[in-house]
Formats: sequence, C-alpha cells, structure tokens
Amino acid sequence: MRANPGADRRSFTELMRRRQIVDAAIEVIAERGYAKTSFGKIAERAGLSSTGMISYHFRNKDDLMNQVVLDIYARAAETVGARIEEEATARGQLLAFITASIDFYRDHHRHMRALAEISLGQRATANQAARSRQQELADLEDLFRSGQRRGEFREFDPHVMALALRHALDGIALHLADDPNCDTGRCARELASTFDLATRAV
Repeated sequence: MRANPGADRRSFTELMRRRQIVDAAIEVIAERGYAKTSFGKIAERAGLSSTGMISYHFRNKDDLMNQVVLDIYARAAETVGARIEEEATARGQLLAFITASIDFYRDHHRHMRALAEISLGQRATANQAARSRQQELADLEDLFRSGQRRGEFREFDPHVMALALRHALDGIALHLADDPNCDTGRCARELASTFDLATRAV
C-alpha cells in the first residue's frame, strides 16, 4: 500500500493548528478569565483570520475548554512523570512527585491560572478535570501501597494520604496563582519534608 504524503501533511498541519489554538486559549483565559474568553479573542491572539478556523477544529467553547484541560494535565503528567521515573525507591518517587509538581506550577503559571479559571467557570470541564484528578489520586495510592510493601512507608490509609497530598499541592497552586513571586523552592522543600515525615517507616 502506498503512503499518502498529502494526507500526512494535512494531519500534521491540523495538529499544529489545534496546538496553536489551544496555546492561544490558555493565554487569553489566564489574562481575561473564563467568562471574558471568546473565540474572537482567541483567534486574535492566535493570529487567525476568523473564528471559523477555530470552529473547524472545535465544536464549541466547551469542546475547546475540555481540550485545554486535557492538554494541561498531559503536559504536567509528562513533566512530572519524567522526574518520577528517575527514582528507584518509593520515597524518592514521592519526593520527586512533590517537587516536580511545584516546579511545574512555577514554570507554567499561565497554564495553572487558566486551569483554575476553567474549573470555576464551566461545569463540564470541571468534570473533565475531576476525572484526570481521580487518575492521579489512583496513581498516588499505588505509589503509597508500593512503598508500604517494600517497607519504606509506615502503615496508613493510602487513599487518605493521597487526598491530603493532592489538596496540599492544590493549595500551593492557588497561592502561586495569586502570588507568582512566592518562594516555590521553599514550598517544595517544606511540603516534601512534611510528607516524608508523614509516610516514612519508623
């Protein structure tokens, strides 16, 4: 079967266009808030000639917002996951998860602000974010159980500990959204130390 280079080029072009639109949407939402974000403002930021170019790729605003949420979570998972994979122990993976998460918040301030705006402004997208968070909680619970089996962590309820860590990180993300100049290094060290002490085997 012969390849169709024309189709490949179209697919690549469409992928890049979707990326351009999503990136522009993140910028506009972070600056203007969810309620004041429109296809018109996004098209203007992306340098597109009309909103029809957005409608070609996304059915409506909800569809685009869902993609923005998925994109931000995917970027975070890739960045944080790479740091976790460098560690061989459950304790090392836990500390890497905490510090890498806060580093991501610091380096992707606009992404986190956009995510917060969308979650507050749109129920459907909030549900999408909740599904992504449930998967992250499940992964954290698996990490805690693995550490307990290895004898690295003490006995505790993995679900409760995962919730506590997730909410602690959420609090730092919200604080960073209000004060982008906060000392993220100190936040990472303190939170890592807190959960290291809370989980380690005696």
